[in-house]
Amino acid sequence: MTKKRNKQIFRILLLLGTVISLFFVPWLLVWAWILPLPDTVQEQLDEAIDHGFEGMIVYVDQAGQPPQYFASGWHDREAKIPAQPQALFKIASISKLYDAVAVTKLVNDGRLSLDKTIADYLPELVGRIENAEKITLRLMIQHRSGIPNFTDAPNFWEAPTETYEESLALIQGMPANFEPGEDYEYCNTNYLLINKIMDDVLGYQNFQFIQEEILLPLKLNNTFASLSEVNIDDVMSGYHVGYPHDLKTNDYGMHATAEDVGIFLRALTDGSLFEPGEQEIYASIYEYEHGGWVPGYQSFAKYHQDIDAVVIAFYSTTDPKLYNWNLSEIINNRIVKILKRQKSS
Repeated sequence: MTKKRNKQIFRILLLLGTVISLFFVPWLLVWAWILPLPDTVQEQLDEAIDHGFEGMIVYVDQAGQPPQYFASGWHDREAKIPAQPQALFKIASISKLYDAVAVTKLVNDGRLSLDKTIADYLPELVGRIENAEKITLRLMIQHRSGIPNFTDAPNFWEAPTETYEESLALIQGMPANFEPGEDYEYCNTNYLLINKIMDDVLGYQNFQFIQEEILLPLKLNNTFASLSEVNIDDVMSGYHVGYPHDLKTNDYGMHATAEDVGIFLRALTDGSLFEPGEQEIYASIYEYEHGGWVPGYQSFAKYHQDIDAVVIAFYSTTDPKLYNWNLSEIINNRIVKILKRQKSS
């Protein structure tokens, strides 16, 4: 009787746990996942707006077809301006792909070494960053340094830092999260330091090098280092759930159109961006896709080899619990399913 009773109690607890877990499931994610797949990418974008995104842009470059441009929702909600496929967008951490390419080119030229350390390039940080003598440029690029992430500082996004020194001060003297090379943890501090190293080696701002070596050869005329270089009206508005104001006036770094990011990603994945010897270096240190997040802006850049398609997706709404990030990934997957179905039909 005891064993039978225990089994009954276990079943009750299991059922109760299932009910409780379902209560906390964000049902919007489930609903977005189980809805019938629309016939077109445009219909999927319109559906995304119904799910709560203020605006969305998608660029598709599929082999054998002309590029496709899609937009839905608002470019500017307050001014009632519809979303525009050629709008500028804050691409956030997608910029790390450009940084990794720049490092690759400098390594190939012999101006940087992947095996030199923070102590070699930034000796003033010895004693201020733990393991500075062991953390190589390679480990920083690959997010295997163990350095704490400065954007994880409490309330960081309420008042973001504006300078290298301010950002570095947020983690200075903190213990390492792990020994260099022994784990992986995505960390913006790595790329803060990489950009400083590139600036020092070049003797000028590294974005100029990115312009000369990446943007100009690819004729990417709609990619910019910061908000200060663009017409604010060309920037898509961004919104954060719980915050009433448009976030497009906040400067979070690189701005670009979805088309420019798509052209860059195509050149990155097919190797046409590289000089001899560079592609092998890049493949050994970094990836060929990326997402980006800053308040008000989510961005995704990915190449799908099975359909030979580059898909860039921009979403102009974020939220504190990152439900919208998960929702975006569901929508991205559905867009790719639509493209696959269209390709096979």
